[in-house]
Amino acid sequence: MAQIAYLLLCHKDVEAIVAQAERLTAMGDTVSIHFDARSPRADYDHMVASLAGNPNVVFAARRKKCGWGEWSLVDATLEALKAAVHAFPRATHFYLTSGDCMPIKTAEYARQYLDRWDADFIESFDFFESDWIKTGFKEERLIYRHWFNERSQPKRFYTSFNLQKRLHVTRRVPADIRVMIGSQWWCLRRQTVEAILDFCAARKDVLRFFRTTWIPDETFFQTLVRHLVPGDEIETRTLTFLMFSDYGMPVTFYNDHYDLLLAQDFLFARKISTEAHELKRRLGALYSETGRSFSVSNEGERLYTFLTGRGRIGERFAPRFWEKDATIGRERSLMIVTCKKWHVAKRLLDRVGSVSNVPRVEYLFDEEATPLPDLGGIQATLAKRTRHRRALMRMLFDYYETDRLMICLDPSNLDLFRDFYADRSETRLLEIECQYSDTYLEGHAKRVGLASDQTPAEGFRTLLPTIRNDVAHESEMLRDQNFPEFYRMLERARPEDNAEPLSKFLRIDRQKALDIARTDYLFVD
Repeated sequence: MAQIAYLLLCHKDVEAIVAQAERLTAMGDTVSIHFDARSPRADYDHMVASLAGNPNVVFAARRKKCGWGEWSLVDATLEALKAAVHAFPRATHFYLTSGDCMPIKTAEYARQYLDRWDADFIESFDFFESDWIKTGFKEERLIYRHWFNERSQPKRFYTSFNLQKRLHVTRRVPADIRVMIGSQWWCLRRQTVEAILDFCAARKDVLRFFRTTWIPDETFFQTLVRHLVPGDEIETRTLTFLMFSDYGMPVTFYNDHYDLLLAQDFLFARKISTEAHELKRRLGALYSETGRSFSVSNEGERLYTFLTGRGRIGERFAPRFWEKDATIGRERSLMIVTCKKWHVAKRLLDRVGSVSNVPRVEYLFDEEATPLPDLGGIQATLAKRTRHRRALMRMLFDYYETDRLMICLDPSNLDLFRDFYADRSETRLLEIECQYSDTYLEGHAKRVGLASDQTPAEGFRTLLPTIRNDVAHESEMLRDQNFPEFYRMLERARPEDNAEPLSKFLRIDRQKALDIARTDYLFVD
């Protein structure tokens, strides 16, 4: 009978990962864990200690710092794979999964299912001829070299790409390789996995090629399996049930999806909401059952599309994200920097990037041109962003795969501050109070349309007291809300004084906060 070695890629929620590993190994299967090196060492040590007595759990020998779209995700998978192959010689199948996945069948059913098929389960479609890629880069993923992360280093990513494109610096795919593409999530037989590891040891040229392709977790294993395994031994599909919304984001499953998930012809499902505690409990108990039969209708995508398309309001398939009660997420932290001088807030975000990997987005509700990822159109205009504010924020959290996000807001957006503070997420606010010269206020009046280059000096003298009072009033209104976790930096204060609120806002030690507060150009106009 099949014995499964699960490769578990994770970066958060340690207790849930421990519970998942214990659940899977309790039924005789094995688990190899790769825990992102970007995550706290203390969390990793706690996980190792919690699972130390379980002989069916092994950890990847090297932890990789993972980033979406990078080779690091493939590298992490290879590390988990090597550890599993070495530690579990009796494993017949290797199933790649993540901390957001849960089984939707019993262990008994999964083994019987794999025993019926002498095949590898992996999506493997021709990269150039298929329509698997709907939008964005296609051949550009391969023929150009990608050294930077598009999400965390967008300026470097696109500068490098545009420079190569302008200079016609391209490369060829290795001559004997037919590039394939498909879902990251797969289940492979032992002989296939061993052939892949042998290939990696022998073909360094292929590894060098994929190291600088874009989103290689969708092409590397998909290509190698097709290269090494006869076509009639490949089932071109994944055993992990996942869907995408009409905005191109992964559908998240909630407590009331239990019956829907069990009816699908898959062994696991992704993504399970961190808040779906009841669903996790029921699916966890399900995995250990014996003698359970399943009525597979496989109507998941059709039923989901039908109900969301009708705009059904309620909880059966989770609220549509554009409903007014959409939530950012209880376990997430939204950090808002507000300052009337936008360049000051932007400089602060840039400096924060030197001490933290927290994703940062500038004045997304104030500047149409703020760089944003493609979220299916919801980010296209300021009106859409504001109308679907919480949905947009949730999608950004999902896009960056983070529990912490920092944004800038103009102090005039009082309704946005109130709305975000009303959410179940943790919200922290840092106000930067600046000093405003008459020259700066004249420029501000022009930027907001209160004046133009043709406005006479007398007109400016009339406007200035009103503008100055308006700026002060916005700050007073914010303070009158009595928001919790509200911190203030002052231009007139010493860096040593500003370090204290900055340290509390960012949750960093005081010395790092002081280094930021001492930035000599922070308040320069």
